[in-house]
Amino acid sequence: MKKFRLTGLLAIMLLFTTACNTNHKYSRYPCYVVIDNSVHQDPVLAQAMTPYAGVFVTLTVTSHGGAQYFRFVSNQNTFHESIFNAIDSRRSFQLGMNGALIVGFGNSTDATFYAYDRECPNCFNPDAIPVRSKPLAVASNGIATCPVCHRSYDLNSGGFIVSGDSGDKLIRYPASSTGALGVLSVR
Repeated sequence: MKKFRLTGLLAIMLLFTTACNTNHKYSRYPCYVVIDNSVHQDPVLAQAMTPYAGVFVTLTVTSHGGAQYFRFVSNQNTFHESIFNAIDSRRSFQLGMNGALIVGFGNSTDATFYAYDRECPNCFNPDAIPVRSKPLAVASNGIATCPVCHRSYDLNSGGFIVSGDSGDKLIRYPASSTGALGVLSVR
């Protein structure tokens, strides 16, 4: 009977350990973005919202002269800014942990649309005071690299580490795209 109790206790401990695993598919951090590219018709964002393109765009919000803009920087060395329209101005945006996302379709055959946090999950601490950004650099081949820890992550297939020390994969958010000139939604 003691052997059963010990085994039962180990099973319960294993269940709780597995239930508390922090390596889930999607982030626990808040993120909310909706951009209607049928209105904006941003060519850089359209590239990232094209299936099988392997183009990833870093999305941030900036302002000039009191107006807010979406800023899109592609891993293909293109960038564009698109001014907020009236609907955008009424929306509340939460761009990941530190104000930036990387979005795009991978070049794999499953046509998955990805949205990643731009911060390195192994170096950035959103609870640190002061918050210090650890942004990833995105190469044309869809590999994002942290300049601090030198880990490289594959954006085309779930943000897994492809070189460097072991650690956490990229922080991912639920996202969808209805096509190049459609709606981008990250939640």
